[in-house]
Amino acid sequence: MKAVVLESLRPIDQGPLVLREVDQPGAGNGQVVIKVVSCGVCRSNLHMIEGDWASGGTPSHTPIIPGHEVVGTVAEVGANVEHLSVGDRVGVMPLWSTCGYCEFCVAGLDHLCQSKHITGETVDGGYAEFMLASAAHTYALPDEIAFDDAAPLFCPGITAYGSVAKARLTPGKKVAVFGIGGVGHLVLQMAGLYGADVFAVSRGRNHLELAEELGATGIDASSGDPAEVLQRLGGVDASIVFAPSDAVVAQAIRATRPGGTVILGINAEVGPLPFALEIAVVGSLLGTRQQMREVLKLAAAGKIKAECRPFALDEATQALTALKQGELRARAVLMV
Repeated sequence: MKAVVLESLRPIDQGPLVLREVDQPGAGNGQVVIKVVSCGVCRSNLHMIEGDWASGGTPSHTPIIPGHEVVGTVAEVGANVEHLSVGDRVGVMPLWSTCGYCEFCVAGLDHLCQSKHITGETVDGGYAEFMLASAAHTYALPDEIAFDDAAPLFCPGITAYGSVAKARLTPGKKVAVFGIGGVGHLVLQMAGLYGADVFAVSRGRNHLELAEELGATGIDASSGDPAEVLQRLGGVDASIVFAPSDAVVAQAIRATRPGGTVILGINAEVGPLPFALEIAVVGSLLGTRQQMREVLKLAAAGKIKAECRPFALDEATQALTALKQGELRARAVLMV
């Protein structure tokens, strides 16, 4: 089969990815092989490929096939798999497998399992014609969702849903989303479903235009301090941050009302946090398996939709370059 393989860690413009023939995987016990239709291109793919996360052990090895938001059809079913059949439409998110017995797994918080495998980081991912998946972490894809824009539901979609759930929104509350891209544009849509007043903070004109198309109020961070703008509006009840910047996190904290919540979907230094304001700062990683099913229900009902720009499998480098250079409004997707 054809696959885009990460041979060595280096900047994307130095050619770390190679399209070549590799052996097609076979399904073992509790596994399925997926014929990939599309795979989203995530900024974390770029970080991994360029070696930004090497000190933390990501990827676990090279060569490896990247890609962790994958949709396609089941091509082969292994032993002891009863809920999936050949031909089923399915998807896989970054959580490839978990141990199943730790305190987090038994509590339904398996995304916090410390023995988990990550699609495209510790096992081969979806930049390929076929991909091996754990059946327990493979999700049925409703017929109402087109393959063309389904893949981002399995990373930006579940990530957005998990973060918005932590914001505890209700009708009339105010929420600011810092960083409008692959994840952020889905956060805007999901926050709007709660009846909240949604503000989108970004420096990019293309991202602000997308946010306004989705019904949010855009705040241009390039023309002044967005925290001051939001403070003049009375502050927000929650801030959700997907812009990887310490300065942006500080803005989000200052924009949040006393007793509010700041949700971080990125690594950052929080800095000064006035205790008397009782602002809670919480991290957010993906979401639970049940929440993944809820995301798919929302998409099937037409309540959320990922904005995608298609690329061919052999254009993976171009897609990642466009992401790095800020040329994408939302999500690049490799159409295999």
